[in-house]
Amino acid sequence: MSIDYSLYGGAESLSEGRKLTDLRAPRRVFAENDRDKAPYNFTAPPQDPKDFLWLMTEEPHRSRRTAIMKAHPEVVKLMGHEPLTKFVVLSVVALQVSLAVYLRDHSSFSPLVIAAAYAIGGTANHNLFLAIHEITHNLAFKGIWPNKLLAIFANLPIGIPYSAAFKQYHIEHHKFMGQDGIDTDLPTRLELFLLNNVLGKVFFATFQILFYALRPTFVRAQRLTQWHYLNILVQLLFDYFIVRTFGLRPLIYFIMSSFFAGSLHPCAGHFIAEHYLWDGLEQETYSYYGPLNVLAYNVGYHNEHHDFPSIPWTKLPQLKKLAPEYYNTIPSHPSWPMVIVNFIRDKEVGPFARAKRSTKGTPLELPPVLGVAVSSAKAVPSVVHCSGSRKKINNDSPNDSGVEVDSGRSSESESEKSD
Repeated sequence: MSIDYSLYGGAESLSEGRKLTDLRAPRRVFAENDRDKAPYNFTAPPQDPKDFLWLMTEEPHRSRRTAIMKAHPEVVKLMGHEPLTKFVVLSVVALQVSLAVYLRDHSSFSPLVIAAAYAIGGTANHNLFLAIHEITHNLAFKGIWPNKLLAIFANLPIGIPYSAAFKQYHIEHHKFMGQDGIDTDLPTRLELFLLNNVLGKVFFATFQILFYALRPTFVRAQRLTQWHYLNILVQLLFDYFIVRTFGLRPLIYFIMSSFFAGSLHPCAGHFIAEHYLWDGLEQETYSYYGPLNVLAYNVGYHNEHHDFPSIPWTKLPQLKKLAPEYYNTIPSHPSWPMVIVNFIRDKEVGPFARAKRSTKGTPLELPPVLGVAVSSAKAVPSVVHCSGSRKKINNDSPNDSGVEVDSGRSSESESEKSD
Protein backbone atom coordinates (compact mmCIF):
# COMPACT_ATOMS: atom_id res chain seq x y z
CA MET A 1 0.00 0.00 0.00
CA SER A 2 1.39 3.38 -1.01
CA ILE A 3 1.05 6.11 1.61
CA ASP A 4 1.69 9.81 1.19
CA TYR A 5 3.24 10.56 4.57
CA SER A 6 3.31 14.29 3.89
CA LEU A 7 -0.38 14.23 4.85
CA TYR A 8 0.38 12.83 8.27
CA GLY A 9 2.64 15.29 10.01
CA GLY A 10 5.81 15.68 7.97
CA ALA A 11 7.53 12.28 7.83
CA GLU A 12 8.20 12.88 4.15
CA SER A 13 10.28 15.87 5.21
CA LEU A 14 12.41 13.48 7.27
CA SER A 15 13.70 11.67 4.21
CA GLU A 16 13.94 14.83 2.14
CA GLY A 17 15.94 16.58 4.83
CA ARG A 18 18.65 13.96 5.30
CA LYS A 19 22.23 14.61 4.28
CA LEU A 20 25.58 13.75 5.80
CA THR A 21 26.63 17.26 6.70
CA ASP A 22 27.88 19.22 9.69
CA LEU A 23 25.82 22.32 8.97
CA ARG A 24 23.26 21.53 11.67
CA ALA A 25 23.25 19.89 15.07
CA PRO A 26 22.52 16.13 15.09
CA ARG A 27 18.84 15.48 15.07
CA ARG A 28 17.01 14.76 18.29
CA VAL A 29 13.99 12.90 16.91
CA PHE A 30 13.91 9.49 15.24
CA ALA A 31 11.47 7.31 13.37
CA GLU A 32 11.22 3.76 14.68
CA ASN A 33 12.33 2.27 11.37
CA ASP A 34 15.65 4.18 11.24
CA ARG A 35 16.86 4.28 14.86
CA ASP A 36 19.67 1.85 14.00
CA LYS A 37 21.02 4.12 11.28
CA ALA A 38 23.65 6.83 11.58
CA PRO A 39 22.38 10.13 13.10
CA TYR A 40 21.95 12.29 10.03
CA ASN A 41 21.84 16.07 10.16
CA PHE A 42 19.25 18.34 8.59
CA THR A 43 19.87 20.98 5.97
CA ALA A 44 16.37 22.45 5.98
CA PRO A 45 16.52 26.16 6.82
CA PRO A 46 15.78 27.01 10.45
CA GLN A 47 12.48 28.63 11.31
CA ASP A 48 12.25 32.40 11.62
CA PRO A 49 12.69 33.03 15.38
CA LYS A 50 10.67 36.26 15.16
CA ASP A 51 7.37 34.55 14.38
CA PHE A 52 5.48 31.31 14.69
CA LEU A 53 5.12 28.88 11.80
CA TRP A 54 1.79 29.82 10.22
CA LEU A 55 0.15 26.95 8.37
CA MET A 56 -2.72 26.91 5.94
CA THR A 57 -3.11 23.16 5.95
CA GLU A 58 -5.46 21.06 8.02
CA GLU A 59 -4.16 19.63 11.28
CA PRO A 60 -2.79 16.14 10.60
CA HIS A 61 -4.77 14.01 13.04
CA ARG A 62 -8.16 13.92 11.36
CA SER A 63 -6.65 12.75 8.08
CA ARG A 64 -4.61 10.04 9.76
CA ARG A 65 -7.56 8.94 11.89
CA THR A 66 -9.70 8.56 8.80
CA ALA A 67 -6.97 6.60 7.00
CA ILE A 68 -6.36 4.27 9.96
CA MET A 69 -10.07 3.57 10.42
CA LYS A 70 -10.30 2.71 6.74
CA ALA A 71 -7.22 0.47 6.81
CA HIS A 72 -7.91 -1.04 10.25
CA PRO A 73 -11.64 -0.89 11.05
CA GLU A 74 -11.02 -3.09 14.08
CA VAL A 75 -9.51 -0.03 15.79
CA VAL A 76 -12.97 0.77 17.18
CA LYS A 77 -12.60 -2.23 19.50
CA LEU A 78 -9.90 -0.32 21.39
CA MET A 79 -12.25 2.57 22.21
CA GLY A 80 -14.06 2.87 25.51
CA HIS A 81 -13.45 3.52 29.19
CA GLU A 82 -10.71 1.96 31.30
CA PRO A 83 -11.91 0.70 34.74
CA LEU A 84 -8.33 0.61 36.07
CA THR A 85 -8.06 4.41 36.00
CA LYS A 86 -10.17 5.07 39.09
CA PHE A 87 -8.09 2.67 41.17
CA VAL A 88 -4.83 4.31 40.10
CA VAL A 89 -6.29 7.73 40.96
CA LEU A 90 -7.44 6.53 44.37
CA SER A 91 -3.99 5.06 45.10
CA VAL A 92 -2.07 8.18 44.11
CA VAL A 93 -4.41 10.50 46.02
CA ALA A 94 -4.02 8.30 49.10
CA LEU A 95 -0.23 8.31 48.69
CA GLN A 96 -0.04 12.09 48.46
CA VAL A 97 -2.35 12.78 51.38
CA SER A 98 -0.59 10.20 53.56
CA LEU A 99 2.86 11.60 52.75
CA ALA A 100 1.74 15.19 53.30
CA VAL A 101 0.37 14.28 56.74
CA TYR A 102 3.45 12.21 57.58
CA LEU A 103 5.78 15.14 56.81
CA ARG A 104 3.77 17.73 58.72
CA ASP A 105 6.24 17.82 61.64
CA HIS A 106 9.10 18.86 59.35
CA SER A 107 9.71 22.37 58.10
CA SER A 108 8.17 22.89 54.66
CA PHE A 109 11.53 24.04 53.30
CA SER A 110 13.73 21.42 54.92
CA PRO A 111 15.85 19.30 52.55
CA LEU A 112 13.73 16.26 53.38
CA VAL A 113 10.42 17.88 52.45
CA ILE A 114 11.82 19.56 49.33
CA ALA A 115 13.33 16.27 48.15
CA ALA A 116 10.08 14.41 48.86
CA ALA A 117 8.00 17.10 47.15
CA TYR A 118 10.20 16.87 44.04
CA ALA A 119 10.87 13.14 43.74
CA ILE A 120 7.62 11.71 45.10
CA GLY A 121 5.14 14.57 45.21
CA GLY A 122 6.13 16.00 41.84
CA THR A 123 5.82 12.60 40.18
CA ALA A 124 2.54 11.85 41.96
CA ASN A 125 0.94 15.21 41.13
CA HIS A 126 2.12 14.96 37.55
CA ASN A 127 0.43 11.60 37.45
CA LEU A 128 -2.74 13.29 38.73
CA PHE A 129 -2.43 16.03 36.09
CA LEU A 130 -2.49 13.30 33.48
CA ALA A 131 -5.23 11.38 35.26
CA ILE A 132 -7.39 14.49 34.91
CA HIS A 133 -6.32 14.66 31.26
CA GLU A 134 -7.45 11.08 30.75
CA ILE A 135 -10.71 11.63 32.64
CA THR A 136 -11.35 14.79 30.60
CA HIS A 137 -11.94 12.48 27.63
CA ASN A 138 -14.52 10.53 29.65
CA LEU A 139 -12.33 7.43 29.69
CA ALA A 140 -12.64 6.40 33.35
CA PHE A 141 -16.40 5.71 33.42
CA LYS A 142 -19.13 5.27 30.84
CA GLY A 143 -21.10 8.26 32.12
CA ILE A 144 -20.16 11.92 31.97
CA TRP A 145 -20.96 12.87 35.56
CA PRO A 146 -18.86 10.12 37.19
CA ASN A 147 -15.88 11.22 35.08
CA LYS A 148 -16.28 14.84 36.15
CA LEU A 149 -16.59 13.87 39.80
CA LEU A 150 -13.50 11.65 39.58
CA ALA A 151 -11.57 14.55 38.03
CA ILE A 152 -12.56 16.77 40.97
CA PHE A 153 -11.39 14.03 43.35
CA ALA A 154 -8.06 13.66 41.50
CA ASN A 155 -7.64 17.43 41.79
CA LEU A 156 -7.54 17.35 45.62
CA PRO A 157 -3.77 16.82 46.27
CA ILE A 158 -2.95 19.39 43.58
CA GLY A 159 -4.18 22.06 45.98
CA ILE A 160 -5.66 24.45 43.41
CA PRO A 161 -8.96 23.83 41.60
CA TYR A 162 -8.49 23.45 37.87
CA SER A 163 -10.04 20.20 36.59
CA ALA A 164 -13.31 21.78 35.39
CA ALA A 165 -11.56 24.60 33.54
CA PHE A 166 -9.01 22.24 32.03
CA LYS A 167 -11.70 20.13 30.43
CA GLN A 168 -13.03 22.82 28.12
CA TYR A 169 -9.59 24.15 27.24
CA HIS A 170 -8.27 20.70 26.45
CA ILE A 171 -11.21 19.63 24.31
CA GLU A 172 -10.72 22.84 22.30
CA HIS A 173 -7.03 21.97 21.98
CA HIS A 174 -8.10 18.76 20.22
CA LYS A 175 -10.90 20.22 18.12
CA PHE A 176 -9.08 23.41 17.11
CA MET A 177 -5.45 22.33 17.31
CA GLY A 178 -3.09 25.15 16.41
CA GLN A 179 -5.83 27.74 15.89
CA ASP A 180 -4.67 31.07 17.20
CA GLY A 181 -6.84 32.47 19.98
CA ILE A 182 -8.61 29.16 20.63
CA ASP A 183 -5.92 26.56 21.29
CA THR A 184 -4.53 27.88 24.58
CA ASP A 185 -1.66 25.38 24.49
CA LEU A 186 0.04 27.80 22.07
CA PRO A 187 2.47 30.47 23.33
CA THR A 188 1.39 34.09 22.96
CA ARG A 189 3.26 36.83 21.15
CA LEU A 190 4.23 38.29 24.53
CA GLU A 191 5.96 35.02 25.41
CA LEU A 192 7.65 35.06 22.01
CA PHE A 193 8.94 38.59 22.68
CA LEU A 194 10.10 38.04 26.26
CA LEU A 195 11.34 34.44 26.34
CA ASN A 196 13.09 33.98 23.01
CA ASN A 197 16.57 33.48 24.47
CA VAL A 198 18.39 31.03 26.73
CA LEU A 199 17.48 32.76 29.99
CA GLY A 200 13.89 33.15 28.84
CA LYS A 201 13.65 29.47 27.98
CA VAL A 202 15.14 28.51 31.36
CA PHE A 203 12.50 30.69 33.00
CA PHE A 204 9.76 29.09 30.90
CA ALA A 205 10.92 25.53 31.59
CA THR A 206 11.17 26.27 35.32
CA PHE A 207 7.78 27.95 35.65
CA GLN A 208 5.91 26.33 32.77
CA ILE A 209 3.11 25.17 35.07
CA LEU A 210 2.26 28.83 35.66
CA PHE A 211 2.16 29.52 31.93
CA TYR A 212 -0.27 26.67 31.37
CA ALA A 213 -2.38 27.80 34.32
CA LEU A 214 -2.49 31.54 33.57
CA ARG A 215 -2.24 31.78 29.78
CA PRO A 216 -5.78 30.50 29.09
CA THR A 217 -7.34 33.17 31.32
CA PHE A 218 -5.78 35.89 29.16
CA VAL A 219 -6.28 34.24 25.78
CA ARG A 220 -9.75 32.73 26.06
CA ALA A 221 -11.79 33.25 29.22
CA GLN A 222 -14.42 30.64 30.04
CA ARG A 223 -18.00 31.03 31.17
CA LEU A 224 -18.19 29.46 34.61
CA THR A 225 -20.58 26.52 34.97
CA GLN A 226 -21.91 24.54 37.88
CA TRP A 227 -18.95 22.19 37.51
CA HIS A 228 -16.48 25.05 37.88
CA TYR A 229 -18.20 26.14 41.08
CA LEU A 230 -18.36 22.58 42.40
CA ASN A 231 -14.66 22.07 41.64
CA ILE A 232 -13.77 25.29 43.48
CA LEU A 233 -16.03 24.53 46.44
CA VAL A 234 -14.80 20.96 46.94
CA GLN A 235 -11.17 22.01 46.65
CA LEU A 236 -11.53 24.87 49.13
CA LEU A 237 -13.33 22.61 51.60
CA PHE A 238 -10.61 19.97 51.26
CA ASP A 239 -7.84 22.55 51.71
CA TYR A 240 -9.64 23.97 54.76
CA PHE A 241 -10.03 20.51 56.26
CA ILE A 242 -6.33 19.72 55.75
CA VAL A 243 -5.18 23.03 57.27
CA ARG A 244 -7.63 22.86 60.17
CA THR A 245 -6.81 19.24 60.98
CA PHE A 246 -3.08 18.93 60.21
CA GLY A 247 -1.83 22.49 59.87
CA LEU A 248 -0.61 24.50 56.91
CA ARG A 249 2.41 22.36 56.04
CA PRO A 250 0.54 19.57 54.20
CA LEU A 251 -1.09 22.16 51.96
CA ILE A 252 2.30 23.74 51.28
CA TYR A 253 3.57 20.27 50.39
CA PHE A 254 0.71 19.86 47.88
CA ILE A 255 1.48 23.22 46.24
CA MET A 256 5.21 22.48 46.11
CA SER A 257 4.50 19.10 44.53
CA SER A 258 2.34 20.73 41.87
CA PHE A 259 5.02 23.31 41.12
CA PHE A 260 7.75 20.69 40.76
CA ALA A 261 5.44 18.54 38.62
CA GLY A 262 5.35 21.32 36.03
CA SER A 263 8.92 22.54 36.37
CA LEU A 264 12.35 21.02 35.70
CA HIS A 265 11.07 17.52 36.33
CA PRO A 266 11.74 14.52 34.06
CA CYS A 267 8.03 13.93 33.48
CA ALA A 268 7.41 17.61 32.68
CA GLY A 269 9.40 17.21 29.49
CA HIS A 270 6.20 16.01 27.83
CA PHE A 271 4.76 19.55 27.89
CA ILE A 272 7.47 20.66 25.47
CA ALA A 273 7.88 17.36 23.65
CA GLU A 274 4.31 17.07 22.44
CA HIS A 275 3.84 19.95 20.00
CA TYR A 276 7.03 21.97 19.52
CA LEU A 277 8.70 21.81 16.10
CA TRP A 278 12.12 20.16 15.92
CA ASP A 279 15.00 19.67 13.52
CA GLY A 280 13.58 21.49 10.53
CA LEU A 281 10.46 19.32 10.40
CA GLU A 282 6.95 20.69 10.09
CA GLN A 283 5.63 17.90 12.31
CA GLU A 284 3.14 19.27 14.84
CA THR A 285 2.85 16.34 17.25
CA TYR A 286 5.54 14.05 18.64
CA SER A 287 5.28 10.84 20.59
CA TYR A 288 7.63 9.39 23.19
CA TYR A 289 7.72 5.64 23.82
CA GLY A 290 10.09 5.46 26.79
CA PRO A 291 9.66 4.08 30.33
CA LEU A 292 8.34 7.33 31.87
CA ASN A 293 5.02 6.54 30.23
CA VAL A 294 4.43 4.13 33.11
CA LEU A 295 4.12 7.15 35.41
CA ALA A 296 2.16 9.28 32.97
CA TYR A 297 -0.84 7.36 31.64
CA ASN A 298 1.01 6.71 28.36
CA VAL A 299 0.64 10.37 27.41
CA GLY A 300 3.89 9.92 25.49
CA TYR A 301 1.82 8.11 22.84
CA HIS A 302 0.71 11.55 21.80
CA ASN A 303 0.21 11.10 18.08
CA GLU A 304 -1.86 8.07 18.90
CA HIS A 305 -3.84 10.00 21.51
CA HIS A 306 -4.60 12.92 19.19
CA ASP A 307 -5.61 10.53 16.42
CA PHE A 308 -7.98 8.62 18.71
CA PRO A 309 -8.88 10.48 21.93
CA SER A 310 -11.50 7.83 22.68
CA ILE A 311 -8.87 5.13 23.16
CA PRO A 312 -7.81 4.87 26.84
CA TRP A 313 -4.24 5.00 28.02
CA THR A 314 -3.91 1.24 28.52
CA LYS A 315 -4.63 0.54 24.85
CA LEU A 316 -2.57 3.22 23.11
CA PRO A 317 0.39 0.82 22.71
CA GLN A 318 -2.01 -1.59 21.01
CA LEU A 319 -3.01 1.16 18.59
CA LYS A 320 0.63 1.74 17.66
CA LYS A 321 1.10 -2.00 17.18
CA LEU A 322 -2.08 -2.22 15.09
CA ALA A 323 -1.00 0.51 12.65
CA PRO A 324 2.84 0.52 12.53
CA GLU A 325 2.83 1.83 8.97
CA TYR A 326 1.45 5.10 10.34
CA TYR A 327 3.37 5.46 13.62
CA ASN A 328 6.76 3.80 13.13
CA THR A 329 7.44 6.02 10.13
CA ILE A 330 7.12 9.43 11.85
CA PRO A 331 9.75 10.82 14.22
CA SER A 332 9.39 10.54 17.99
CA HIS A 333 11.40 11.75 20.98
CA PRO A 334 13.74 9.25 22.67
CA SER A 335 13.85 11.14 26.00
CA TRP A 336 11.65 13.63 27.87
CA PRO A 337 14.45 15.05 30.09
CA MET A 338 16.65 15.67 27.05
CA VAL A 339 13.78 17.50 25.39
CA ILE A 340 14.02 20.12 28.14
CA VAL A 341 17.81 20.32 27.78
CA ASN A 342 17.67 20.64 23.99
CA PHE A 343 14.85 23.18 24.16
CA ILE A 344 16.95 25.43 26.38
CA ARG A 345 20.28 25.17 24.60
CA ASP A 346 19.17 25.08 20.94
CA LYS A 347 18.70 28.51 19.39
CA GLU A 348 16.57 26.95 16.62
CA VAL A 349 13.89 25.88 19.13
CA GLY A 350 11.96 28.24 21.35
CA PRO A 351 8.52 29.80 21.88
CA PHE A 352 8.41 30.47 18.14
CA ALA A 353 8.70 26.76 17.28
CA ARG A 354 4.96 26.12 17.21
CA ALA A 355 2.59 25.76 14.27
CA LYS A 356 -0.37 28.14 14.26
CA ARG A 357 -3.41 28.54 12.07
CA SER A 358 -5.60 31.54 11.55
CA THR A 359 -9.11 31.19 12.94
CA LYS A 360 -11.46 29.86 10.27
CA GLY A 361 -13.08 32.59 8.25
CA THR A 362 -10.46 35.18 9.26
CA PRO A 363 -8.24 36.43 6.42
CA LEU A 364 -4.52 35.84 6.57
CA GLU A 365 -2.32 38.54 5.11
CA LEU A 366 0.35 36.84 3.05
CA PRO A 367 3.83 38.32 2.67
CA PRO A 368 3.99 41.06 -0.01
CA VAL A 369 6.20 38.90 -2.21
CA LEU A 370 3.20 36.68 -2.93
CA GLY A 371 1.03 39.63 -3.83
CA VAL A 372 -2.22 37.88 -2.98
CA ALA A 373 -4.58 37.47 -0.06
CA VAL A 374 -6.69 34.51 0.92
CA SER A 375 -9.74 34.29 3.16
CA SER A 376 -9.58 30.68 4.27
CA ALA A 377 -6.96 28.61 6.03
CA LYS A 378 -7.72 25.81 3.56
CA ALA A 379 -7.42 27.91 0.43
CA VAL A 380 -3.73 27.30 -0.23
CA PRO A 381 -2.02 24.05 0.83
CA SER A 382 1.27 25.68 1.72
CA VAL A 383 3.20 27.18 4.61
CA VAL A 384 3.80 30.87 5.19
CA HIS A 385 5.35 32.99 7.92
CA CYS A 386 3.00 35.82 8.69
CA SER A 387 1.10 37.58 11.42
CA GLY A 388 -2.22 35.92 12.14
CA SER A 389 -5.34 37.68 13.26
CA ARG A 390 -7.66 36.32 15.87
CA LYS A 391 -11.40 35.84 16.09
CA LYS A 392 -13.41 34.26 18.84
CA ILE A 393 -15.31 31.16 17.84
CA ASN A 394 -18.65 30.10 19.20
CA ASN A 395 -17.81 26.87 20.98
CA ASP A 396 -21.27 25.50 20.26
CA SER A 397 -20.89 25.84 16.50
CA PRO A 398 -20.41 22.69 14.42
CA ASN A 399 -16.82 21.62 14.01
CA ASP A 400 -15.53 19.38 11.27
CA SER A 401 -12.49 18.23 13.21
CA GLY A 402 -14.10 16.75 16.30
CA VAL A 403 -12.38 14.50 18.78
CA GLU A 404 -13.71 11.33 17.21
CA VAL A 405 -15.29 10.25 13.94
CA ASP A 406 -17.47 7.38 12.81
CA SER A 407 -16.94 5.37 15.96
CA GLY A 408 -20.19 5.73 17.84
CA ARG A 409 -18.09 6.15 20.99
CA SER A 410 -17.21 9.83 20.99
CA SER A 411 -15.41 10.99 24.10
CA GLU A 412 -17.18 14.35 23.95
CA SER A 413 -20.91 13.85 23.67
CA GLU A 414 -23.42 16.42 22.53
CA SER A 415 -25.20 16.31 25.87
CA GLU A 416 -22.05 17.43 27.62
CA LYS A 417 -21.71 20.56 25.56
CA SER A 418 -24.75 22.02 27.25
CA ASP A 419 -23.19 21.79 30.73
